[in-house]
Amino acid sequence: MATSNMRQELKSAFETTPGCDDAFIDRCAELCNTYNVTPSNLYYKWESIVLDPKAVGNRIITPDTPAAIKSIIQAELARAALSQRVKAEPSSKKARGGAPVGMLGIGGRMNQRYGGVGLIQTPKPGASSALQSKNAIGRRSGTSKVVFQSLEIDEASQDKRSYKYMYEKISERSEVLDERIDEFADLVRKHYDVSELSDPAASTDDDVVVVGRITLDAEASSSSSVKLNEASLYLESSRMMGSGARVALKFDVNARVRGGPKGRGSVGLFPGAIVALKGKNGGGGWFSVGEILSLPPLTPSSAENPTKQEPRDSSFSMVVASGPYTADADLRYTPWSSLQQQLLSQKPAVVLLIGPFVDSSHPKIKAGDLDETPVDMFNNKFTESLRDFLDISPDSLVLLVPSVRDMLSNHCAFPQSQLGPELAGDTRIKLLPNPSRFSLNGVAFAVTSVDVLFHLRKEELVKKVEEIDSYDLGGHDPAIDTMSNLCRHMLQQRTFYPLFPTPFDLSHEVNLDVSHLESLRLCSEDAPSTAPDVLIVPSRLKHFSKVVDNTVAVNPSFLTKNTFASLSYGGQGDGPVIDRLKAEIARLSEAAS
Repeated sequence: MATSNMRQELKSAFETTPGCDDAFIDRCAELCNTYNVTPSNLYYKWESIVLDPKAVGNRIITPDTPAAIKSIIQAELARAALSQRVKAEPSSKKARGGAPVGMLGIGGRMNQRYGGVGLIQTPKPGASSALQSKNAIGRRSGTSKVVFQSLEIDEASQDKRSYKYMYEKISERSEVLDERIDEFADLVRKHYDVSELSDPAASTDDDVVVVGRITLDAEASSSSSVKLNEASLYLESSRMMGSGARVALKFDVNARVRGGPKGRGSVGLFPGAIVALKGKNGGGGWFSVGEILSLPPLTPSSAENPTKQEPRDSSFSMVVASGPYTADADLRYTPWSSLQQQLLSQKPAVVLLIGPFVDSSHPKIKAGDLDETPVDMFNNKFTESLRDFLDISPDSLVLLVPSVRDMLSNHCAFPQSQLGPELAGDTRIKLLPNPSRFSLNGVAFAVTSVDVLFHLRKEELVKKVEEIDSYDLGGHDPAIDTMSNLCRHMLQQRTFYPLFPTPFDLSHEVNLDVSHLESLRLCSEDAPSTAPDVLIVPSRLKHFSKVVDNTVAVNPSFLTKNTFASLSYGGQGDGPVIDRLKAEIARLSEAAS
């Protein structure tokens, strides 16, 4: 096709698209000539990038758009080439190595944000990796000595988490949000022996106890730049507790906090926090707060079942690392290679790796500067490395938790389903959802890859108040620093993500699905008031390991910052589990030395 005719067809196809100019048309013409693609076919590939072709806001052409189109073309060519190679394989080889898999369809689902493109792949049902099958021949197999238990990897739980994002109804969202308020209202009523809770919007002469959700006033909440402050502080009740009304909050000068950990001397408030308050509404249009009633604390696992017998040989070691696993400047995965050497030398019983593994926000990936598909990248960088580790340490266990930024995942909402089974290839590699709750030799873990600590720190309003009726933690010094209080918010609110709504400028890091808040519970259904023994929350905030109330909280930071966490459990013993748990932050440089 003549170049002039090609340019005319491209202009005709893109003429109504915002951002289209001569430079963009020139780039598209080059792609058509280089890859032998017709203008109409190239336009269809552009259409596949847009989540909703009818949404004009998503159809803006940016400088990254040609690279995104190029990545689709390259992926389709790579998939076609692999299909030809699979067809050419001898039947005997297929029988020995297992059924080959086709390349994950990169063009199947695309997600474009104005700053770049994230690719989301959907595997074929029942597919398995030819690379994994080939390399499985001659490898050692083993059974882990660590007893792994999780109620979230059965088929019913997996189906529950594989929901369709943004298909919920507004009524479902409001019902779920109301249920959280009503649930905590029952807890507060029993804990403080309150005969009846009141409506914060109703005028009263006497002090009453109310339960509701902290929120911004309507005008402030419509602006993305307004942070929670005392002038914009409102309390939202449920429909059962107060017809869902919102009422302004004003704190007395001598406001106090009742029933919190000793030595804290302050209370943290943020949008979405469920709170119990004592005060009165004198008819002035606001609720005057005299006391903040701390939410009932979770009990340690040893208190829930003090007679539980652990196996004598229940000690284990564990390494925890969180992605990204490669620097922004390249895709060589140098930090991951360094950690791999550490794993091969020390052979921990458990390795917990938290995504993203192939990060959609990586500059080179956003620009489409890839020489292999994301699945091939994962196989080459992780699958082979983990199998080498399991060959040397056949009794070990590997746990993988995804991120909403993972290109390997076909589910980019939070809560998030586990990675596809074709990415495991070994019974000792467990694929877990995000967030995830599981136990290792009876030690309860709670893990998420969402940076909830940073989100909380950004939105938190800290108010100094006097303490009354504070409780002692039974020999443990109370952790009252900023990081501990952020973890305490998660424990007190009993959820992996207590914020609502999500911060406007950080919402893309969560993709929160409100109608599935049930899957974000921090405690298991069997023990709804029992704290996890270990809470793992990777964050861009400074790394730490500390005891918060009755839980060991760990922020391993990101492996690209050369830090990871090392845990050890002493096994059978008397007293709380946390007395036999030791968690430390290690550096790759130290490990290498």
